Amino acid sequence: MRLKFTIAAATAGILFASTAFAQDIKIALIAGKTGPLEAYAKQTEAGFMMGLEYLTKGTMAVNGRKITVIVKDDQLKADLAKTLLEQSYNDDKVDLAVGTTSSAAALAMLPVAEENGKVLIVEPAVADAITGEKWNRFIFRTARNSTQDAYGAAAAVPASGEVSIATLAQDYAFGKDGVAALKNALAEIRPNAKVVFEEYAPQNATDFTASAQRIFDALKDKPGKKIINIIWAGQHPLPKIADLKPERFGIEIAPGGNILPAMQIYKNYPGMEGAVYYYYAFPKNAMNDWLVAEHQKRYNAPPDFFTAGGFAAASAAVTAIQKAGGTDTEKLITAMEGMTFETPKGPMTFRKEDHQALQDMYHFKVKANGKDANDLLDLVATIPADKMPIPVRNKR
Repeated sequence: MRLKFTIAAATAGILFASTAFAQDIKIALIAGKTGPLEAYAKQTEAGFMMGLEYLTKGTMAVNGRKITVIVKDDQLKADLAKTLLEQSYNDDKVDLAVGTTSSAAALAMLPVAEENGKVLIVEPAVADAITGEKWNRFIFRTARNSTQDAYGAAAAVPASGEVSIATLAQDYAFGKDGVAALKNALAEIRPNAKVVFEEYAPQNATDFTASAQRIFDALKDKPGKKIINIIWAGQHPLPKIADLKPERFGIEIAPGGNILPAMQIYKNYPGMEGAVYYYYAFPKNAMNDWLVAEHQKRYNAPPDFFTAGGFAAASAAVTAIQKAGGTDTEKLITAMEGMTFETPKGPMTFRKEDHQALQDMYHFKVKANGKDANDLLDLVATIPADKMPIPVRNKR
């Protein structure tokens, strides 16, 4: 009799322990922490953890359940990203996942979410295909997409007068999607501007002399305003293009927003204009105020481009779990479709049709005299989400 009681008690203890363990909310955060986009991945992770801290008021718990974050490095490799996500869902038993840095790696992860019937929040990969033709119903993206970048860039172009644009982009999904999106955005909101030449360079290119010459030749005899629009991730080609003096042909450079270390080179080109996804001094809300103050305190620098993105992903996850009353996938999807959630940029909304987060962008001008290395940009205008007619491309 005593033996039966002991076995029963032990079994009950195992059941109790497994039930208690199951109470944890487990989230996988996959990022490209090794390679040329390491800074992006580190910022995403820092922002995600700070976001969870802020949104849970320091408890790191939602609905009484502790949050455990499992961080994995996909090294920017698509096959590894796919494997890590499979392991996260099947071995780690995560409730949902967030990632990743590279668009190619993110695209490889999409079918894994569908096969496992689990939510994947895409942050910060931007290729349009993620919420376009490669999308499935388990995919939600807090990151902006290439088209949102493009509408921001288009909105920073003068609305009148003839404008000729040449693009310089990386020769992979991010760059190609970005150029296609820019052409569509110009047609929608700046029909006076046309892309007259497209130049693609390898992701790891360091010599831009030949590229710049082709661009100059394509633009130099055009009437009106002439702009080089650079769509680039990683080490920025702006200084090398600028060193070749495009201004001798009346050509201007319009870089997109980037992380602060990359944008510090912009200080050499005051008055240059472009569009950015996030710059710490632009949004005015309590969440961003906290992020800026705390990040400065902890890292002796303001929060950056992808820090805000990681924070937004954390907000989406926490808001969804609260709204769904738990981590059941179908309830999460129902809660997230059309869901508005707060971010350091202000509110974002997951569009029901394709789960893309609709969000504001910012038109900037480079400051002439910033007070420190990170005091770089003046706000020309906030570009509201509802002024960017982002097409739905997923054929749902």
